[in-house]
Amino acid sequence: GITGAFHYGLQVSIINSPAEYIQSFIRETWLKRYGSSPSAEVITLMWSFIVSIYSIGGLLGSSSAGYLSVRFGRKKTMLLANIPALLGAALMGLSRLCGSFEMIIAGRLFSGVCGGLAQNVHIMYAGECAPRNLRGLIAITASTSIAAGKFVGFALGLREVLGVEALWPVLLAANAVPVLVQLLTLPFFPDSPRYLLIDQKDKEGCI
Repeated sequence: GITGAFHYGLQVSIINSPAEYIQSFIRETWLKRYGSSPSAEVITLMWSFIVSIYSIGGLLGSSSAGYLSVRFGRKKTMLLANIPALLGAALMGLSRLCGSFEMIIAGRLFSGVCGGLAQNVHIMYAGECAPRNLRGLIAITASTSIAAGKFVGFALGLREVLGVEALWPVLLAANAVPVLVQLLTLPFFPDSPRYLLIDQKDKEGCI
């Protein structure tokens, strides 16, 4: 769950660094396809889609969090949230190779779905699993992880790291790292006691 929140913070901040390179990529791709350079308004419109569609994905993910967390359980839902995240990272990472800025838009949408879903379910899961005396401390791990993700995103976007024209697809795909960490570690964690007792009627498993 912490890695899900970290992924959210990383994805929010990471898009700011390669802005000029992505806009240049849109211009070059448009020119190759249609034989004419796009207007400044078209570039601005495409860039606006890339930035804002993450929030639309977040809305979709948040809206489905309640149903999915009851249907599959908190832990399985967080594991399912990794699917759109990995798909989004793959789309954005391969966008320049495929010559498609639409892949960046789609990748941001899928990443937003993961962010909205993981954020809500993480708070549920962590709060329900934590001992009563640690519940407050565990609850703030979400905001702490978001802040850490934003910091890492800004650090990776520096020109001395990945913030150069040749590496911006790698920068956009960097959110796959926390997703892979969660995929490898989360299966070893227990499911939520509340989910086991109330939704699954598994009193023994809850205890």
